[in-house]
Amino acid sequence: MYGWTGKLLRVDLTRGTSRIEPVNEQWCRDYIGGRGLAARYLYEEVDPRVDPLSPENKLIFACGPLTGTPVPCGARYMVVTKGYLTGAITTSNSGGHWGPELRFAGYDLLILEGKAPRPSYLFIYDDHVELRDARSYWGRTVSETEDGLRRELGIPGLRVALIGPAGERLVRFACIMNDKHRAAGRSGVGAVMGSKNLKAIAVRGTGGIRIADPEAFMRAVWKMRAGMQNHPGRRSFAELGTAATIDLTQAFGGLPTRNFQQGQFEHYDKLNGNAIRDTRLVANKACFACTIACGRVTRLGDGSDKYLVNTHPRNWRIAGEGPEYEAAWALGADTGVGDLDAVLKANWLCNDLGMDPISMGSTLAAAMELYERGVLSDDQVELPLRFGSAEALVRMVEATGYREGFGDELAEGAKRLGEKFGHPEVFMGSKGQEFPAYDPRGFQGMGVAYATCNRGACHLRAWTPAIETSGQYDPHTPEGKAAWVVQEQNRTTAHDATGICLFVGAAGGPLETFVPCTAAATGVPYTLEDFVRIGERTWNLERLWNLKAGFTRADDALPQRLLKEPHRSGPSQGVVVHLERMLDDYYRERGWTADGVPTPEKLAELGLANV
Repeated sequence: MYGWTGKLLRVDLTRGTSRIEPVNEQWCRDYIGGRGLAARYLYEEVDPRVDPLSPENKLIFACGPLTGTPVPCGARYMVVTKGYLTGAITTSNSGGHWGPELRFAGYDLLILEGKAPRPSYLFIYDDHVELRDARSYWGRTVSETEDGLRRELGIPGLRVALIGPAGERLVRFACIMNDKHRAAGRSGVGAVMGSKNLKAIAVRGTGGIRIADPEAFMRAVWKMRAGMQNHPGRRSFAELGTAATIDLTQAFGGLPTRNFQQGQFEHYDKLNGNAIRDTRLVANKACFACTIACGRVTRLGDGSDKYLVNTHPRNWRIAGEGPEYEAAWALGADTGVGDLDAVLKANWLCNDLGMDPISMGSTLAAAMELYERGVLSDDQVELPLRFGSAEALVRMVEATGYREGFGDELAEGAKRLGEKFGHPEVFMGSKGQEFPAYDPRGFQGMGVAYATCNRGACHLRAWTPAIETSGQYDPHTPEGKAAWVVQEQNRTTAHDATGICLFVGAAGGPLETFVPCTAAATGVPYTLEDFVRIGERTWNLERLWNLKAGFTRADDALPQRLLKEPHRSGPSQGVVVHLERMLDDYYRERGWTADGVPTPEKLAELGLANV
């Protein structure tokens, strides 16, 4: 095979054995790779009704045919499993260097089965595969563990994907981290890994990737690079990072503030890309083959000693990476905290403990609302959980990662927190997963995008602010939004299958530019229409998996706050989300029934009639 390595590595953690298998070639062609290919394996091999933390759930790491190639930003890998936070299929994506290294070792996929009898780590060096004792690393942070494994193994170029204390303690929104600061971040994939007693996967590969038509491939690569070089989106990412988006959402009244009670944050300019660049930035950082370098290496400001050592000296740190836009919002505006140093520290703690900062900040914001409403008393919490408290932010992030005190409640996520204390309405999310940093009252299309996403609330499957701020559509009307969301969900799903970072689309490298790269790499004459159809096929397959897991139209929902409580001021004043109208339009556009079930005709059209 070309483009694909044609091999998967299957590891039985219970028995401590492994075997190399050929990847299903037809599935490679039908799903491209990455997310789509892994979803097909999960669909065939895992009962959707399984307990996410049981040994019967499988954890699949999957690369695309462009992962590890010179195509711009070809660094991505997917983690596909049944999510612990949601109970739905989850497809969590990460960059850095780990995914390319797995490909260099010779594998398109890594499938983990069972549960190790003791804390272990997996060591892969090309075709040498070994499950090793990790008891000495259990309880250690992400940075401590990666540094320790590098010293122990002594192999230059080694790459490590691992969990922190949050994954070990089964925090429902624990991440799988790699390169210390890159994360497969959402839906609790780190908890699934922790339930398998697997601390880390250390990989080194010495092989390469065979390209079907090298000359055509490099022509397509250079054309794509040229289109991105001077694109304003690429320059913005490089100069200001993703936190530049704070200005956009603030301007349109779509920056969720204090648990979505407002749509604008008075201290937004203390957390945006300019503030980070001008006061805290040390350097940019790029993933493998990246031509953007949106990553931020940052350090705390002068006079911020109170955040260097808090309750646990084990978390002492003055420099790290981030925050990205989502983390700056969740740990900042959503909790009402405008102290950039506190947000930086909280973000670094999320990385080192291995937690999703979106769910972390959102869950804390829900707790802060409960505290300010008098539902939570001082006897129940370690310190006052008031909106704007930098001290509460930093301490509660740490407490959650270790499940200490009230952090044990936060570790369950906002949905379960609200339900336990009798106020489910404080949960701002869908399918059990907390919303990202876009208020659908400011960007109406995000409402149907959140509600219908197969992995729960997500902004990476259809980012509607792109058109809602361009003048093409009124951001406050539901008209036309469902059709656009369907189109983007199909395109981004195909995009995820290739192994290319989604940011290339906003930086001058849309799907059209790397379809030729994929065709030249694999030797399969893919067209743009093929890609969109593959995205649609994968989306429908994921939907079928969720239906079998027990999800229904009732789960394609939004909180009542968004449907009935308009903002009282700002650009989105008086606006609510018209979900039911958009949802009916969405199902029709998808070719599904009024209950959200793919019809036999649609499944036959997509080649899914017999799955």
